[in-house]
Amino acid sequence: MSRSDQPPAIQYNKKAIIWDWNGTLLDDVDVCVQCINVLLSERNLPMLTKADYRSIFTFPVINYYRAAGFNFDNEDFEVPAMEFIHLYHKALPGTNLFPNVEQVLLHYQKLGKAQYILSAMEHNSLVSSLKDKKIFDYFDEVTGISDIYAHSKTEVGKKLIENLPFNKAEMILIGDSLHDLEVARDLGIECLLVANGHQSKERLTAQTQNVVDNIAGLMEWLQQNSVF
Repeated sequence: MSRSDQPPAIQYNKKAIIWDWNGTLLDDVDVCVQCINVLLSERNLPMLTKADYRSIFTFPVINYYRAAGFNFDNEDFEVPAMEFIHLYHKALPGTNLFPNVEQVLLHYQKLGKAQYILSAMEHNSLVSSLKDKKIFDYFDEVTGISDIYAHSKTEVGKKLIENLPFNKAEMILIGDSLHDLEVARDLGIECLLVANGHQSKERLTAQTQNVVDNIAGLMEWLQQNSVF
């Protein structure tokens, strides 16, 4: 869908926010770049800058690995995928939330909005990470995927919203990637993207007008567009 085909800016009075985790609330992009560069270096492949990474990262992640230079005629995708997960989880405790995340979550909690997490992170790791960052209790429900290979989260998203006491017009998904936009379309709900995560602002704005620069600008955008 081209940007010209997009619907107008979001205008409903939402009752529920479905948050993405990695790159939206959790600032883990630098860690991901560092981890993938370890794997690339071990294979004598060119390493990525942060800008390189944000220009090629995609779902399913096997396509991103291919774009980064991995050759799956030489090894199975599961080999570097497992190596990456091992490195990532060692580095994960050193990551931080983006600035203003807890203030934003508290703000919408006080407004009585339901808040959920829908993530491509493996579910148990997701729960542990949220608890480690001390924000688990802001969420009414947390949903991750069942394995470590970061396939589409559309199916788990469908199961999540099936059991929520809201119609689709009352929910909004907030993420940082075009995959989040695709998931929102598949779920039939609206989407807002934050542009300081795993994909560049240029990639996001080529597909949707509903993009903010960072979490700090999120509440203002939502208020200006009568979302809450």
